[in-house]
Amino acid sequence: MSREASYYKKNGRNATECGLCPNRCVTFPGSFGLCGSRKNEGGVLKAWGYGIVSSAALDPIEKKPLKKFLPDGMIFSIGGYGCNLKCAFCQNHSISTKKPDLSKDKLTPDDLADIASRLVSSGNVGVAYTYNEPLINIEYVSDCAARVKERGLSNVLVTNGYVNAEPLWDLLPLIDALNIDLKSFNDSFYREIGGSLSEVLGTIESAAQATHVEITTLIIPGLNDGEDEMDSLASFIRGVDRAIPLHLTRFAPKHKLTDVPPTPKDTILRLAEIAKNKLDYVYVGNF
Repeated sequence: MSREASYYKKNGRNATECGLCPNRCVTFPGSFGLCGSRKNEGGVLKAWGYGIVSSAALDPIEKKPLKKFLPDGMIFSIGGYGCNLKCAFCQNHSISTKKPDLSKDKLTPDDLADIASRLVSSGNVGVAYTYNEPLINIEYVSDCAARVKERGLSNVLVTNGYVNAEPLWDLLPLIDALNIDLKSFNDSFYREIGGSLSEVLGTIESAAQATHVEITTLIIPGLNDGEDEMDSLASFIRGVDRAIPLHLTRFAPKHKLTDVPPTPKDTILRLAEIAKNKLDYVYVGNF
């Protein structure tokens, strides 16, 4: 079910340049982009992960986390493989660091929408694209979201927000709510994980113009737990819309940061109080 990718151009000598995210990976035949889900096959960039699902569950919508969008509902949540950032602290590294396996069974967009519809009797309100970074499989998300919309259900995107403007704007009309992972308010932090703070802030600003947005920040001891940084982060959100909910979640040792202790609960609560000075809705999680 692999299909040609969107948002790329041919770059001579069978090379391709992907325009989906700011990495703009240039690949040659047989090679993958940094996300591990887009592959050059004979000078054509393929959406290698199209239809390959690593994880699926019917979750409370608050687990996404979303607090101000269809509260108390359940949502059918699916994930794939790969990511366009390389976080040493990734909480889902078992799928985010792997390439899709084409031998796995595929889930077509129609099949996905049918499952979501059948689950309405169990309280399902739609589909959440989550667990890994869904935007690296934007072709699949877009096709699924269109069919989910046709069935009168909602689409939720849980994303790191590291995406270029054109694909984001193309997808947003199909998306009813986003939770965007704002990992830090320090660009050097983002450079360490292969990203850019300004790109993610641009995604937040654009998405908030189009649909419901909530933001999550994983608080990691010694990396992004400064009070001044939290004040700046909350000030930015306030400048977009002070009613955007902010979720501050507790770090647990994972992936390459197993030697970093869990975030003290007092740290999360202190930072939440700082954020509450600027924002209407601040929540804490992973306690």
